[in-house]
Amino acid sequence: MNEDIENTNLEDLRFAPPTSETSSSDTSGQNIDILIENIGKVVKGHREQIIQIITCLIAKGHILLEDNPGSGKTVLAKTLAYSLSGKNEHSDFKRIQFTPDLLPMDLIGTHLYDEGNKDFIFKKGPLFCNILLADEINRASPKVQSALLECMAENQISIGDQTYKLEDLFFVIATQNPIEMEGTYPLPIAQLDRFFMKINFGYVSEEVELEIYKKQLEIQRSQDAVEAVLKMEDVLMLRSKAEEVHVDEEIIIGINNIVRKTRDHSGIVLGASIRAGIILLKCLRAYAVIHKRNYVIEDDLASLARPVLQHRLLFKNLGAETNAIHSIVKSEIDRLSRLNLRK
Repeated sequence: MNEDIENTNLEDLRFAPPTSETSSSDTSGQNIDILIENIGKVVKGHREQIIQIITCLIAKGHILLEDNPGSGKTVLAKTLAYSLSGKNEHSDFKRIQFTPDLLPMDLIGTHLYDEGNKDFIFKKGPLFCNILLADEINRASPKVQSALLECMAENQISIGDQTYKLEDLFFVIATQNPIEMEGTYPLPIAQLDRFFMKINFGYVSEEVELEIYKKQLEIQRSQDAVEAVLKMEDVLMLRSKAEEVHVDEEIIIGINNIVRKTRDHSGIVLGASIRAGIILLKCLRAYAVIHKRNYVIEDDLASLARPVLQHRLLFKNLGAETNAIHSIVKSEIDRLSRLNLRK
C-alpha cells in the first residue's frame, strides 16, 4: 500500500462516510504527489520516511529523525524545507546546528539596547520561522533543548512578560544521533512528547545504495537545484482537509484500546497518555489525506501506531521495546479486520 499511494482497495470503502466523497480533491492529491516526487529526486530509498514526515507536517506536529551519521537525515529535512519555501527565502526556513556551547538566547533571540530610542528592542532568533531544522538536537544541553518546549507545544515564545506568537505554519524537523554516542544528551520525556513521531532511517537496500553511488553527481545537482513546489497556503489547505477526514467509531475504539493496553503491558513501565492517543488520531487523518482518502482504515493505524507511540513509552528491557508495541497493535488490527464495518 505504501509503495503506491494512488491505489485504493475497494474493500476499504467500508470505512468511508456514507454521505461523503471517498477521495480527496484532485488538487490536493497532485500537490502531495509532486512534493514526494521532488524530495525523492534527492533522497533515495526512503519513501515511507518521506510520507511520515509529510504526515507530521499536515497533522500540525513536529518530527524527530534518529539514526547514525551519514544516513541522510539532514539532507531529507533540508530538501523538504526547500521544496516548501525555496532556497532563497531565508525567512521561511532556518537551520540551527545544535552544539554543547549553544545558549537559549541563540534560539529565542535577545533584547538589544537601541541608542536612537534609548530603549531595549527585541531581536528575534531563528525560532521565528516556518520550518526549523534542529540539527543534532541531542548535542545541546538540556537547558537549550527546553527552549523548544513552549514553541513546539503552543506555537508561541514567552520572554519576561511578553508573549510572541509564531507563524501559523511552524514545523520543527529535528535530527539526532543515537543517544549512546559520545557527547550527546538524551532528550527528556517532556521534550520527546512534543514530537508527533520519532522515526529511524536505517540503511537503504543494496540496489538503491549502488544507484546512489552511480548517480552521485546527478543527485548532488538535484539537491543544489531544489525548488519550491508547494506554497505555504497549500500546506495550510491540506491541514484543513485533514480535519475533515472521517474516522469510523471502531477505529477510534482501536486507538483507545491500543493506548490503554500500553499502560497494562508487563514490559512497559510508563504507558501512553491521552495526548498520545489524540496525536495518533491527528496523524491518521493526515495520513489518509496523503493516500487520497477522506477516511481512515486499519492499515493506517498499523502503519502509524509504532512511530507515534514508541518514543513516548518507557520499557523494562530491550526485548519489550522491540516487541511490546508490535504485539499490542497486531492484536487490535486483527480485531478490526474481523469486523464487518460496511454501511
